[in-house]
Amino acid sequence: MSKTIRIGTRDSELALWQAHTVEKKLNDLGYKTEILAVKSQGDIILDKPLYELGITGIFTKTLDIAMINGDVDIAVHSMKDVPTALPIGIVQAAVLERANTLDILVHKGNLDFLNGEGIIATGSLRRQAQWLNKYPNHKVVDLRGNVNTRMQKLQKSDWNGAVFAAAGLERINLKPTDYIDLDWMIPAPAQGAMVVVAMANDEFCRQALNELNDIDTEVCTHIERQFLKTLEGGCTAPIGALAVFVEDDILFKGVLFSIDGKQKIEIKKTVPMQEWKKLGFYCAKEILENGGAELMTEIKINLKK
Repeated sequence: MSKTIRIGTRDSELALWQAHTVEKKLNDLGYKTEILAVKSQGDIILDKPLYELGITGIFTKTLDIAMINGDVDIAVHSMKDVPTALPIGIVQAAVLERANTLDILVHKGNLDFLNGEGIIATGSLRRQAQWLNKYPNHKVVDLRGNVNTRMQKLQKSDWNGAVFAAAGLERINLKPTDYIDLDWMIPAPAQGAMVVVAMANDEFCRQALNELNDIDTEVCTHIERQFLKTLEGGCTAPIGALAVFVEDDILFKGVLFSIDGKQKIEIKKTVPMQEWKKLGFYCAKEILENGGAELMTEIKINLKK
């Protein structure tokens, strides 16, 4: 175990928390580690919405390059930020046990706007579409930056609230008292899960990370990401997916929205656990056959504008 595993991460508080979590788990198993933090393109370009940057892996690209160049050995990511197709030579080495999958609305102590007009902030097309589907007379504005930046922007704004992933705020103790769980909102594929990637030819790191892998989370996130990949959604299209184990079955919920939230195509399936491998694929195919193919074409045209 003489090799020191160099862990690459973004430099936001949440990303560093995730890297330290992986580091501690590896240290507990007797491995030596060091953390190397980099700024990603996604953190630097804050004036353009994510979907306009034209790259699905905006938050992962910098670390991919650092790995391919041999500057770091492994990288830790929020799994929902990772493109469904990894760069050649890089492999998924571990998925950690999943945290809270919910989206939450952080508000300012007054929820009256839910019955009238309101302004909600989010940088995610998936959250925007689901919000407008439920509250068509609300306005949704763009909100970018890491969770700390977004919380500060919300406090200084005249918005009624902003949507966050519960897991991110919980991990760094930023979850305020003024929030509500949005249990009607279908999360992003792999929301609440952390993934560690390694180089395909790095047997040492892959073996080390294999000990951190949580099989249930790996299966559920595989289904959700396969659904996303089959819809060709990248990380930006308004697609939600959630797979959960219910005793010996898997319950899957998937949804595709138009950007304005007016159109919604959803699917809900319960299958025996053994059928997990192709579940995401079959559910996505069903959505594509029920008007999803036309809707995806429309979304792609809209995003290119």
